Amino acid sequence: MLIWGAFIFLVCIFLALDLGIFNKKDHIIRSKEAAIWTAIWFAVAMSFSAVIYWLFSKGIIDNPTDLTPGDAVLKYITGYLIELSLSIDNVFVIAVIFSAFGIPTIYQHRVLFWGILGAIVFRALMILFGVVLINEFEWIIYVFGVFLLYTAYKMLRTGNSDFNPKESFVFKQIKKIYPITTVISGHNFFIKKMGLTVATPLFVALIVIELTDVMFALDSIPAILAITANPFIVFSSNILAILGLRSMYFLVSRMLTNFRYIHYSLVVILAFVGLKMVSSHYVSVREWVSLTVIISSLIGGVVASLLIPKKEEVIEDS
Repeated sequence: MLIWGAFIFLVCIFLALDLGIFNKKDHIIRSKEAAIWTAIWFAVAMSFSAVIYWLFSKGIIDNPTDLTPGDAVLKYITGYLIELSLSIDNVFVIAVIFSAFGIPTIYQHRVLFWGILGAIVFRALMILFGVVLINEFEWIIYVFGVFLLYTAYKMLRTGNSDFNPKESFVFKQIKKIYPITTVISGHNFFIKKMGLTVATPLFVALIVIELTDVMFALDSIPAILAITANPFIVFSSNILAILGLRSMYFLVSRMLTNFRYIHYSLVVILAFVGLKMVSSHYVSVREWVSLTVIISSLIGGVVASLLIPKKEEVIEDS
């Protein structure tokens, strides 16, 4: 329990430094700054591998499945990369939400910061629930596997192009529950208008992003549980990936149109993890294989995006 408390305390320090010092003043985050912070968060996550190794080598953390320190590190890195790669789709949706509600770039980091806090709480509850389910009911892994395969199929068929935040169920319910204004007043989530406290578009975007993240967690958490059911590995890899999501958003969202085939990389990753869960009691897949599939899928999507011209360009050349 002490290790869990220490990790959560470390996360709180990171968040306090983020908003209290490095981003105390609202400013537009440029690509260079986003790239630097993305690299820093990635380095922090990779460095945490040493902590994982130490915890398991000393027997400090609960280890019911008798993982070796090396296997624990591989599972941690694989889980981290799965969450990070699946976050790319989340980045696309966040960009659509900000655009739909007209959130100025200068205030987007603040919205994402508070979104991260809520995401950490929701993810912790969902991870705890998922681990308990898998430990108590082994057959539930088949349900998770089929769900991921269905998600991969749905993602392949539909993509995210039809997502409209203002037509979503969440937005319609917010309008019924609380008065909303279209006025943006600095980085305020609420303002006074005609004697009433009303929610600004920043608050609406925050709530929609928060609940959308819960929907994405329904994919990513079962995917990580396919790698390991050790709660600390699942939680730490998931949370460290989420912490880097903000900087990754400002870096990747500006390049999404250039990486058109990354979406298919995510389909491959979800399908692979789903098949792994469905066949888990019959086929043993080594962690280096999972790691290779994830990295190869992402590289393949990037390379295909760079080498294959857009359809419009093909028509012009012919």
